[in-house]
Parts: sequence; C-alpha cells; structure tokens
Amino acid sequence: MTELSNSNRLGVRWGLAGGVALASVAAVREAAVFARDAGFDGLWVSHANAVDPIVALAAVAADAPGLAEVGTSVVPLYGRHPIGLAQQARTAQSAWNGRFTLGIGPSHARQVEGALGLSWDRPFGFTSEFIAGMKPLLEGAAVDVEGSQLSAHGDLNIEAARTPILLAALGPRMLRLAGTEVDGTTVGQCGPTTIANHIVPVLHEAADVAGRPAPRVMALVRICVTDDHAGAYALAQEVGAFYRDLPSYAAVLAKEGLEDPADLHLIGSWDRVLDGLASYADAGVTDLRIEVVAHNDDARADTRRALADYLSSQPRSAR
Repeated sequence: MTELSNSNRLGVRWGLAGGVALASVAAVREAAVFARDAGFDGLWVSHANAVDPIVALAAVAADAPGLAEVGTSVVPLYGRHPIGLAQQARTAQSAWNGRFTLGIGPSHARQVEGALGLSWDRPFGFTSEFIAGMKPLLEGAAVDVEGSQLSAHGDLNIEAARTPILLAALGPRMLRLAGTEVDGTTVGQCGPTTIANHIVPVLHEAADVAGRPAPRVMALVRICVTDDHAGAYALAQEVGAFYRDLPSYAAVLAKEGLEDPADLHLIGSWDRVLDGLASYADAGVTDLRIEVVAHNDDARADTRRALADYLSSQPRSAR
C-alpha cells in the first residue's frame, strides 16, 4: 500500500460530501454529525434540486461545532443574482462564525436552457460578472458593478467574516478566472492525471501571474469499501451516466484516458481506496471531498467505518 505522507496532509483536508439527494434538513444534520464524529475536517453539501445547501447548512450550525469548515459544492449561478446569493452566504457565515465557504459554478446548458428557460449564450462572461458583483459583498464591502449581463449596486448589513469562494472550473478560461479572482477550484468527475496535467498547472499559473496565494484544489472522489466490486461498479455506472452527455465532463474524462465515468470511483479494500486517494494528493489536490457511494447498507457501513477508523488514527495536525 502507498504510504501517505503526513507532511502534505495526506497531506490534504478531508471533507465529507453530503451527497446529492439530501431531502431534509435532518439529513444534512445527520451528515454533519457523522462528519464531526468521524474526524472529517469539513462537510460539503451539493445543490441538486434537493434542500438548499446554504439554508440547510445555516440551520445545522449548532449541531457540529467541531467541524473546521462547511461549504457548498456547488451552487449554480444562473437564476440567481450576486446580491441575493451574497446575502445568503454571509448569513450562513454569520451562523458558522467564519467557517463557511461558498462553492459556485455556472451549471450546464442542459439545466440552464432546459429547466430554467434561460440563455446559455456567454457562460464565462456571466460567471465573471457574477463574481465581480458578489465578491466585494462577501468581503464586507459595497459593490458598484455595471456589466453587460448583470449589474450589482449596494451593500449588505450583515456581521460576518469574509466568505471564501471556490469556483467549479474545468476549461482553461474558467480555471484562469478561478486562479485570478477567487480562492481556488472545486472539481468533480475529474481524475488525478487530469488534475496534475491540466487543472493544477493552469490554475497555479493564473494565480502566480495575479500575485495571489497558491489556490485550493478540491476534488470530489466517490468511494466504496467492499469485496463486491461488480455491485458497486454497477451503481457507479448509474451515477456516471448523468455526466456522459455533458461536454465539459466528457472532455476531462477523455483527458483522463477513461471510457466510463464509473472508472473514477475507488472501489475495493480500504488499502485500494487509500492508494487511490493518495494519487489525488500526489496530483496537487489540497482538499478531498469524499462521497460514499455504496450499493447496499453493509458496504455503506463498512466504508463509513473505514473512513472513521483511518481519520481517528491521524492527528489533525498531520492532515
């Protein structure tokens, strides 16, 4: 088994991905309590037509005081306005006393045009203008931005710490925007080879040119500890089917040299899973967002137990 260096936090932060179908605040609370008790550094809640992740996280702030960070990954920008989203985020930040991070992304043409009936004409420009309109508010300042797709003028009367931003970015322009304007990127369905050879170099170059600190790179990794590889892989194929027709995900899957998104799932013994996670750390990931994707209750329990056992054996200072 690969030895995981304590000098690089695996060397990473361990975040639990709450999943994409959290149907109640109680489910978010259960995820937060598990993350705290298992020894995770943080909890990340997705936006997937389930509970609003910002509202739900604000609602459970008192239930997991031991978590160092909570956040969204990711809130889609289309259908929102910078002032309204900043108001939500700073309210959650007030509840979490500086431990809330806002993960955002433009979404995809299929969702924006199909579900919302909005134009997907210039998503990069829209995202850039949205960040320009929201970022000052998240830092406690007023905003005065006039854009071609949206504008924002005003301030917020909310007592809260600065809210960091992670931008979902896969293409070069969006990665450069993340490196130049926000705190880093959060990626899904993106393997370690692509992260090492594409995500990290473009992101870091942009941050260097802008004179900014080294950006965070958060990777979603789906795992299952089980000896029933076939059963877990069948579920992985169901999960991955959603991404096949999305051009941005298809592009990074091709970069990874994989034919099926299911091949990104880490399935097998805990040693096998841990070796896979080490490859993400070696690729330059600073944060893991671990999602347990198990095909039955036993596999889910085994995976959670393996995570908790491992994290409890690692001093937080080494992570």
